[in-house]
Amino acid sequence: MDLQGKKFLVAGTGLSGIAAAELLKRQGFSVCLYDGNQSLEEGEIRKKSALLQDVEIVLGSLPQEVLGSCDIAVLSPGIPTDIPVVESMRQAGLEIWGEIELGYAFEKGRVLAITGTNGKTTTTALLGEIMKSHFPHVQVVGNIGVPYTALVSGTEEGSVTVAEISSFQLETVRNFCPQVSAILNITPDHLNRHHTMEIYQEAKKRIAMNQGASQVCVLNYEDLALREFASQTKAKPLFFSSARKLKEGIYLDGEQIAWAWEGQVSTVCSIRDLQLIGKHNYENVMAATAMALVFGVPMEKIRKALAAFSAVEHRIEYVATKRGVRFYNDSKGTNPDAAIQAVRAMEWPTLLIGGGYDKDSEYDAWIQSFSGKVKKLVLLGATREKIRDTAVRLGYPPEDILFAESLQEAVDKCVLHAVKGDAVLLSPACASWGMFKNYEERGDKFKEMVRAVKEEN
Repeated sequence: MDLQGKKFLVAGTGLSGIAAAELLKRQGFSVCLYDGNQSLEEGEIRKKSALLQDVEIVLGSLPQEVLGSCDIAVLSPGIPTDIPVVESMRQAGLEIWGEIELGYAFEKGRVLAITGTNGKTTTTALLGEIMKSHFPHVQVVGNIGVPYTALVSGTEEGSVTVAEISSFQLETVRNFCPQVSAILNITPDHLNRHHTMEIYQEAKKRIAMNQGASQVCVLNYEDLALREFASQTKAKPLFFSSARKLKEGIYLDGEQIAWAWEGQVSTVCSIRDLQLIGKHNYENVMAATAMALVFGVPMEKIRKALAAFSAVEHRIEYVATKRGVRFYNDSKGTNPDAAIQAVRAMEWPTLLIGGGYDKDSEYDAWIQSFSGKVKKLVLLGATREKIRDTAVRLGYPPEDILFAESLQEAVDKCVLHAVKGDAVLLSPACASWGMFKNYEERGDKFKEMVRAVKEEN
């Protein structure tokens, strides 16, 4: 698409919006920065970047004359595509992009992209480390915390971009086309945004919408929707499985991860060689390995990167052992399926801290995954009554359910009830909003609280 002479309306003044506006300014485009929060101060927004000093800023309502002067709207991921202000953009004839689409428009190298309800941050971080072991210029961007637009100006022919992409970001892709993509799994999440599971699934599948037969889409064979998608995508499907041997692809065979390709089967590694724990993490390892192998990374370099990689922050992250009790931070477990994986990874009697913001999730499967492993359930936040009622209905002992008014109180109650040999796991199955700015802040606070626990005299 020829962008010459286009004026961009960048919606959102957070990290993503500012990075998008900065990129456009560096590229010489006219930009209007918009935020619907009229309580924001224009001066404070300009302080975020020297490149914003002469940018037009609109707060609150969006005047028709502003809409009429713009050609392309770039939405930050947190802005739903079906709200009235976005509809007014469409009515005015603006093309609706997201930050990922904008970044891709200026990409000079090759892209590998990962999505999925759970595991995408770990897989993206791991794939980034594998790529760095073989290619001189690699950047890791997207939903992992670094806006694509913040780094894309530095790409060049031969560089590799590894991108974690959320369903929110995929809603607005148009031309985005990775050389290798992956969809790790699709389980219910963000239904307050997407409204139905079908819409959510379609958003995830958009990662491969522009791929062709020369490109690869890595899929989870054990996810029925993704198995069916393999016959729908134009990309070459490549499966991974944690439950069965595959004729072609990568799979878990006992404690060995095996790679079947072009009629040959080779061993990637043993799960005992990994620092990651839990079947879901073995799936993440398989997905990253498959992506790297089809991209041309030698097996020996992949093995070394796998052995060196430890868990990403806030995802079943070991914090400390206090009083003989192991503490794990899984604050990134913001939906029931992610939290199920964390519970399954625990090898000890576990005191579980859960609850938070309500994303219209159901908690039955999470409760059912406890299987006698969770000895105390400590709940906080807006969902605590809903989770308690679900747990009691499913037969979890009500006397083992404790309420806490704060995360500190939840940690204190776990310390009080835990004995040597137990584990305490923060894996909320809910978003952090309403109590914390984001899951990172929640996890950081948890780690501070754990480290402050005094050893018994």
